[in-house]
Amino acid sequence: MTCLACFKSYDIRGRVGDELTEALALRIGAAFVKVTGATHLVVGHDCRASSPALSSAVAQGAMAAGADVSGIGQCGTEEVYFATDHLGAGGGLMITASHNPISDNGIKLIGKGATPVSQDQLQRIHDLVVSDAPLTAPNTGSATAADPRAAYCDRVLSFVDPAALRPMRIVVNAGNGTAGPTFDALADALAETAAPLEFIRLHHNPDPTFPNGIPNPLLPENRPVTADAVRAHQADLGIAWDGDFDRCFFFDEAGEFVDGEYIVGLLAAAMLDRAPGGRIVHDPRVQWNTLAEVARAGGKPEVSRTGHVLIKETMRRVDAVYGGEMSAHHYFRDFMYCDSGMIPWLLVAARMSALDQPLSAIIAGMRASFPSSGEINFRVSDADAAIDAVTRRMLGGALKTDHLDGLSAEFDDWRFNLRRSNTEPLLRLNIEARGNPALVAETLARFRAFLDGA
Repeated sequence: MTCLACFKSYDIRGRVGDELTEALALRIGAAFVKVTGATHLVVGHDCRASSPALSSAVAQGAMAAGADVSGIGQCGTEEVYFATDHLGAGGGLMITASHNPISDNGIKLIGKGATPVSQDQLQRIHDLVVSDAPLTAPNTGSATAADPRAAYCDRVLSFVDPAALRPMRIVVNAGNGTAGPTFDALADALAETAAPLEFIRLHHNPDPTFPNGIPNPLLPENRPVTADAVRAHQADLGIAWDGDFDRCFFFDEAGEFVDGEYIVGLLAAAMLDRAPGGRIVHDPRVQWNTLAEVARAGGKPEVSRTGHVLIKETMRRVDAVYGGEMSAHHYFRDFMYCDSGMIPWLLVAARMSALDQPLSAIIAGMRASFPSSGEINFRVSDADAAIDAVTRRMLGGALKTDHLDGLSAEFDDWRFNLRRSNTEPLLRLNIEARGNPALVAETLARFRAFLDGA
């Protein structure tokens, strides 16, 4: 059986016109209906040039298979999550390639109630797409336009008390992705509450040519534009999003980028204020700061393997109030256990207001107590041999090891996690220490000595 290159572990992504075509999208839409049994779907798309046509093809396929389609147009991934649940649909399809190259596009598949589509379902969709089986139904579904954005804004704003926000100047960088219009709707709603926030907008309008580069603030080379604007405007906070704004990134009032694990700790504490004693899900790559913040706030930590499907499954299983990954995905029980790029910045602004402190002061203790390396990628020719080398050379004196998600090892005053990339010949390393940044640097040098070029 043909294996389609655009089918990944949990979604669909590939080069447009080669790995992903309109004809293929049409069959994907139909196969999604056949596999899930959905009779009503939500379809949305990002601002890439190919997205409207792919969105139309997916909708046509779904309707040919007998499902009604509510099209919500250009939006962010979380808006399809929300609309799928809000409109009582049996599933949703979001056309986006997020931060992939401009030549790519993709489809995120969403189940009823904004639950993830399982790997088994994705495999069955793949198998139907490549088969010769007819995917049409006797009765064709209908298409309607829907606009749930106002209801979405109400849900997002329910996470904070706008009246409690202090005056604040905030730089927001949409990266010419889809965040701009949705942010504007939230800002307008906040203005109606008289929330004292002033916004400086960068690269705000969606533009399929991405004149300022693909929006991916996780890359260090993409951060200076936001950092410089924070300093130039003497802002209190900087925010930047990726293309479909399911991730958001933070800069403090000095323009310093705030690493994701510290935002996870901050948001965990904020959410535990709302739900005392609640459970917090985290990934195992960098975790000591999160564990300390959860313990301080009286919560219960729960570790999960990395990835949105796995985090969401764990959150639902333990009824966690919040889940966070250091890669800037943040998940909320009261948002269908889904990730959002808009709820986090509101919570951070509310936390700064409640504590009457700048962001740098809020995270200063976290950085000092638990310095980390950030995620370091090593391109290797033989991942198994490289991991064997780490096992031989780096595990002496380890207090505990585990293989929940790659290889993790914990020592008296430092720990590391080493994971394979799912898509590239890379090993991803994270190191953290207790109050000793020099130890992080020294340990990273030891890893580099035998992983560089391995």
